[in-house]
Amino acid sequence: MKKFAAALACLCALLCGSCAFGDDKPLVVGFAQIGAESGWRTAETDSVLSAAKELGIDLKFSDAQQKQENQIKAIRSFIAQGVDGILLAPVVETGWEPVLNEAKKAGIPVILLDRGIVTDDDSLYVCKITSDFVFEGREAAKWVVKELNGKGNVVQLQGTPGASAALERQKGFEEELAQHPDVKILESQTGDFTMELGKQVMEAFLKKYGKDIQVVYAHNDDMGLGAVQAIREAGFKPGTDIKVITIDATKHAFQAMVDGDINAVVECNPLLGPLAFETLKKAIAGEALEKWIVQKDELFEMSQAAELIGLRKY
Repeated sequence: MKKFAAALACLCALLCGSCAFGDDKPLVVGFAQIGAESGWRTAETDSVLSAAKELGIDLKFSDAQQKQENQIKAIRSFIAQGVDGILLAPVVETGWEPVLNEAKKAGIPVILLDRGIVTDDDSLYVCKITSDFVFEGREAAKWVVKELNGKGNVVQLQGTPGASAALERQKGFEEELAQHPDVKILESQTGDFTMELGKQVMEAFLKKYGKDIQVVYAHNDDMGLGAVQAIREAGFKPGTDIKVITIDATKHAFQAMVDGDINAVVECNPLLGPLAFETLKKAIAGEALEKWIVQKDELFEMSQAAELIGLRKY
């Protein structure tokens, strides 16, 4: 009975965020982050760091600078340190089986954050906490069709090659547009989720297609903001001559909507820290969890921006 009472007390403390397995030891968690390639990514990192601090969690943080090999090294380091759990924001979908098998053998639960992976063994991770990227792509496409009255040309700025967010945002967008054959995708190129490369790719699109482009669809705000710069420097008026729709809905993108440069954004909420730790604690406690915990998102248009920008938390 004493052992049962002690275990029950520890479980209660764990769920309250005060200890890991007794003796008032803090929960130790490794977080393998992709990098800091965008404002969205920085907001996610800040959310995890602040939630860990508030909950008294000992967080081991690694910035992989957008390289999978760095994330794999970080995970192996976390395993060697004997962390209680691992949060992984995977830079690409494939190539995770060896290192996640190592975590599984060590009895360390892994939760995927904001992106998924492709594997034949779903037991390698507890669950993923992400937005529905296919939904986001479909919402963007529906807006484009409405804006063009079912006929016109669009270019697509894709995210990092191999990233689930990029692959699924493209899939949802293109599947929806397939139902509207008079809306043409002139070309798609990766901007790697960065403002700088987004601008460079858009410059190339403008040189090739010029005024034939009616809409730019960017897989994230940063690439969209880079496209806005390129459009303006090419002598066009962003938001008017060439419409722009992006995904993320950061405060910077809302300001661009207020300024008339971006026409619409599809939300992808990065404030995942509290939910991530709540879910990880449940996993450590042995609770059953849904394999995919979906973060709900929505679309916002330019006409809503001024009213809502003050409410944005990222």
